[in-house]
Amino acid sequence: MNIVTFLNGMAGISVFVSLLLAFFLLTVQTKNKLANRLFACYLIFFAIDNSGIFIDENFIRYHFNFEFFRWTICTLVLPAFYLYVVSVCFADFRLRSKHLLHLIPFVLTNVVFLFRLYLLNEANKRLFYDHRDQSPEMFYLFLVLGLQIVVYSIGVFLVLKKYREIFQENYTNPRTSIFKWLFQISMALFVLYYLSIAKNILRYAAIDFLWWSNTILQFWVLTITCWFVLKALNYPELFRGIDSKLLLARDILPKKNNESTDAKDSQNEVIANQILALRHYMTEKEPFLDPSLTIQELSNQIEIPVRDLSVLINQHMDQHFFDFVNEYRIQKAMEILKNPSKKDLTVLEILYEVGFNSKSSFNTSFKKYTNLTPTAYRNS
Repeated sequence: MNIVTFLNGMAGISVFVSLLLAFFLLTVQTKNKLANRLFACYLIFFAIDNSGIFIDENFIRYHFNFEFFRWTICTLVLPAFYLYVVSVCFADFRLRSKHLLHLIPFVLTNVVFLFRLYLLNEANKRLFYDHRDQSPEMFYLFLVLGLQIVVYSIGVFLVLKKYREIFQENYTNPRTSIFKWLFQISMALFVLYYLSIAKNILRYAAIDFLWWSNTILQFWVLTITCWFVLKALNYPELFRGIDSKLLLARDILPKKNNESTDAKDSQNEVIANQILALRHYMTEKEPFLDPSLTIQELSNQIEIPVRDLSVLINQHMDQHFFDFVNEYRIQKAMEILKNPSKKDLTVLEILYEVGFNSKSSFNTSFKKYTNLTPTAYRNS
């Protein structure tokens, strides 16, 4: 088996699996239709872009315009992925007319190709295709793709950063699997795309290197595609988001002004009293035992406006809401672990009793607070 056949085989499997998963996402009954459809669009564009490796040369020579148009589809891959990430992170996300701006590279590329390629006669199309690597049109396309990779990689990780900050300040027991999944998939994909930039830069250096780079990239593509399928089948909860309209504490803090010393002292006294009242309520009423507790629910219980409560915890107490609540859960768990009458309770039973819903999250928080695992703490 030569390397061309091997590459064609890997590309064919990758395209087939991508289209199969896209079909599944488009037809499955779920509340997360928008996220699924955007991911399906990404997979379809990804498959069309990757299909060029095994498309028959004779077919291309009779359908040049079809092949030229297929090249432009790659400018839709990253916009679809970016919108998918946003839709998974934020449950209130909806497609708006402003999102049509993501189509600009696709439209501009087709306009350029219209005058430079689509309208050529067959002889000139054939001549262009045979020498396409040296053409300004392909240089333009590679430049557009390179800029997209840089811009969308920054955009995706900024979205993930905002998602993580909002969750830490407003929720407890967050679905960290969502963040991990999106972060992992983004890292894997952008490693692939930055490697493709390197390959395009070095594509004129050596044929042997080009073949080996194609082999590595195709193996990476196939691995990522199969990973998509396994994740989609095993972790359906990954398609769940938060409210993007929630503000971070630093965004709702009042601007500093030249207040008098007495006013500042009075304000500090109010803050100190609110902190005491909050800590007393957490100790006496134990709202942290609710695994789905949010800052909005705690705000309603303690009768402090949610904006003030967010500032109080995140700024004046210098903690995320997530860490603040989990601290009380860990203290409760420590009491149970020390209690001889509850020695028959397993660690799993204890973590559910104190408000956690994930063993990994409980172990991480417990070790962060005590420098020991729950089992080691009980034994000590």
